[in-house]
Amino acid sequence: MTEHAHGHHTDPADRPHGSHGHSHSHAHTVAPDADRRWLRAALVLITAFMAVEVVIGVLARSLALISDAAHMLTDAASIVLALIAMRLAARPARGGYTYGLKRAEILSAQANGITLLVLSVWLAYEAVQRLIAPPAVTGGLVLVTALAGVVVNLIATWFLSKANRSSLNVEGAYQHILTDLFGFVATAVAGLVVLTTGFARADALATLVVVALMLRAGYGLVRESGRIFMEAAPAGVDPDALGDHLVATDEVVEVHDLHIWQITSGQPALSAHILVAPGGDCHKVRRRLQELLSTEYGITHATLQVDHVGEQDGADTVLHVTSGPRPAPHPTGHCEDTHGPVHRPGPHRH
Repeated sequence: MTEHAHGHHTDPADRPHGSHGHSHSHAHTVAPDADRRWLRAALVLITAFMAVEVVIGVLARSLALISDAAHMLTDAASIVLALIAMRLAARPARGGYTYGLKRAEILSAQANGITLLVLSVWLAYEAVQRLIAPPAVTGGLVLVTALAGVVVNLIATWFLSKANRSSLNVEGAYQHILTDLFGFVATAVAGLVVLTTGFARADALATLVVVALMLRAGYGLVRESGRIFMEAAPAGVDPDALGDHLVATDEVVEVHDLHIWQITSGQPALSAHILVAPGGDCHKVRRRLQELLSTEYGITHATLQVDHVGEQDGADTVLHVTSGPRPAPHPTGHCEDTHGPVHRPGPHRH
């Protein structure tokens, strides 16, 4: 199908019979301006409080407060990165970037995840040092500042919860701030313990709680962004099961070269070569498969090459008839070396 600048297209069904070719359906979404407003509000709030917290952390000699402030710095950086990525992702596709710059958001999410992991290693080292030789900590300052931090992060978390968290980019910034909120709760508890019991090591223990939360959030972001960069199928989609589902459609004889990936968060894409029985209606089959992909798998960006058995790229194809459950076409042309499993009707597949 031919795609035009204003979204109009010519459907393959409008072509002369025999030009089955490729079909391509898609739906794109762009982060609304509302998302950017919520992120900016959180950025202003966090930056202002972070400056105050650094000063108090140094005066109180509290690693927990300083670690929270460092984490808030990464919060601010993650939001700035998310805002830049949103701008880049909203740019239309042009030139060599045929998908546009949509994966800028995934780069942002991965950077946020890596930042959390690196910072957690440094804070863990410092916390262990303070467990061994704990300095004097001013518990009252720690407690008051941490409680203020809880309030600030609650507001910032609420701001980001209003944005579109289906975007891995926004989710990365959200995880930063949510982790910081839990960290402030742990720090407040540590300040209370130091104030009431004098147990200075509570400050370092609170830091280790923050470290554990940072490791968890950072690993999740790096893993999910890595799956997208490695062209893995979206979480929850089994390509083999999907291929078997497609080939179970009436008149479909074989599905191969099946690829499923994500362009960016919430934008799964699929391409496949579909072979239809001689005399079958290729256009009808294509429309049926695209409807199936859209309604049952949420895949609206699908490119399907649909051919009759024996006509794909002029390949010589032999239809083997055997006594087993799997009569199957055997292409000897460009699809002889297919990418991935070949899906055919019946209980067997290779």
